[in-house]
Amino acid sequence: MTKRSVLLIALGGTISMQGNAGSGITPKLSGEDLIRAVPGLDQVCAIEATSPFRIPGASLTIAQIAEVARLIEDGAAKGFDGFVIVQGTDTIEETAFLLDCLVRTDRPVVVTGAMRGPDAAGADGPANILAAATYAASEAGLGLGAVVVFADEIHCARLVRKTDTGLTNAFTSAPYGSIGRVSEGNVHLPLKPARGRFALPAPEAELPEVALVAIGFGDEGRMVDAVAEMDVSAAVIVGLGAGHVPEPLSDKISKLLTKMPVVLATRVANGPVFENTYGFTGSEIDLIGKGVIPSRDLGPGKSRLLLQLALAAGLSPQQLGDLFAGVDGSGYSHQN
Repeated sequence: MTKRSVLLIALGGTISMQGNAGSGITPKLSGEDLIRAVPGLDQVCAIEATSPFRIPGASLTIAQIAEVARLIEDGAAKGFDGFVIVQGTDTIEETAFLLDCLVRTDRPVVVTGAMRGPDAAGADGPANILAAATYAASEAGLGLGAVVVFADEIHCARLVRKTDTGLTNAFTSAPYGSIGRVSEGNVHLPLKPARGRFALPAPEAELPEVALVAIGFGDEGRMVDAVAEMDVSAAVIVGLGAGHVPEPLSDKISKLLTKMPVVLATRVANGPVFENTYGFTGSEIDLIGKGVIPSRDLGPGKSRLLLQLALAAGLSPQQLGDLFAGVDGSGYSHQN
């Protein structure tokens, strides 16, 4: 039986880092180096590697991930059955979400990395690559968009986020949970993302800048005022609780809305932005009534990325509202 073919795209990150004479670890290893370090990988699939970048996850750009999306499309045209993207964990959730928006192929696309460098005791990189390649080489992930495979768990791109700075099980899809796991060399997917990908076009030029404004306790809104004077195309307000801001900010956000679209997210890790519960000045009902777009359960970082891609695609304010309306709920359905 012919093994399924997988392309590993190495971008750098902790998984590729080695020491520099006491000055900390930095990205050094190539995709080929990473493949050679994984016992039993050749039994899972026929795998090739390419290393377009060798940088920390925090330094990756949207343009670079758009290039990765093009590499995936080209690879699908060449006959690869699945794709593993290896990178730094700082921005895995953003990369997976961007690829979910940009990649058109139905073939499995997996993002993974490591919390410990290859020279550390208990390095988790090889196990994560093996699990990711197992998923990428299976037919179970066909048509499900981009996922993150980490610590043997499979997470859909829209919900996954990093919740610990050091533990090897740093990724979660709370409160809904992962969609499956890789166990004993097999992919188990009892759930699947029910909604399709956002399917926005890859940006052909520099993306519009979107401000990300976190609201704090006792905030007087000076940052909101400053954004109104900046050369930006839109803003994401990171509110308190279920999507609230201090009362004095309500009028400031109204003024901001006369200049740009505004999306309302929350700093709370679990749960959506509310829409119909609180009615005080600065509440979600107040802000949505003024024209703010609720992000539903999409976090602040992903809301910013989705807004950038949507503005680059020329979506109208009405279309922006419809786009964000499509992210509510867990998005899961049971596999038959």
